[in-house]
Amino acid sequence: MNNQIDTSNQPLSTSLYLDIQHDILAGELPPGTKLIEQTICKKYNVSRTPVREAFRQLEADGLIENIPNRGAFVIGLSKRDISDMFDLRNLFEVQAVEWAILRMTADEIDALKETVEFMEFYTLKDDAEKVLAFNSQFHSLIYAGTKDRLLQKTLTAYQTYLKHSAPARTYTGEYLATILEEHKAIFEAFEIKNVAAGRKAMEHHMENSKLRRMAKYF
Repeated sequence: MNNQIDTSNQPLSTSLYLDIQHDILAGELPPGTKLIEQTICKKYNVSRTPVREAFRQLEADGLIENIPNRGAFVIGLSKRDISDMFDLRNLFEVQAVEWAILRMTADEIDALKETVEFMEFYTLKDDAEKVLAFNSQFHSLIYAGTKDRLLQKTLTAYQTYLKHSAPARTYTGEYLATILEEHKAIFEAFEIKNVAAGRKAMEHHMENSKLRRMAKYF
């Protein structure tokens, strides 16, 4: 399954940053890899300026380290980093559900419902790529529905990191059906505007997501 980010409409430095970020998270540039400016320039057909800007952003993200007189080296994400990120995402996702239930408009909730319906449709079709795409959209709608830009930005970053650092796997019909039911439970709380039920359903989903993901590491 291709998780490469579409960077066609991004500024050059941003698209380059996202491409290198993806390669690091996906393990194509493993920890310890030295990032050589000239090599990056040649690979992506860019000048040194966007490369240096991309390196600055990646270092700010903690994905690479610039060592004086040695150059830039990939740090990447460890198993512990992934585990900790799931725990933090759990906290933020639960808060996001609470605020979104209280703040989303009727039209926004309709859009959330439509996303769940698409998830169900593609689950029946056994189309994992489409199910996962609408899964991401479901969460993104909740983030936007919080009306909190900082929380939206934080959760979008966690979603990107966890998505692109996921080990390659085959998704079974049972897996797709399970995540569909978890998302249905979350949406039901939005329908009846029950904050407690929403927090509980999202916490359950996040805990299960971590268990499913970490099982691939151990």
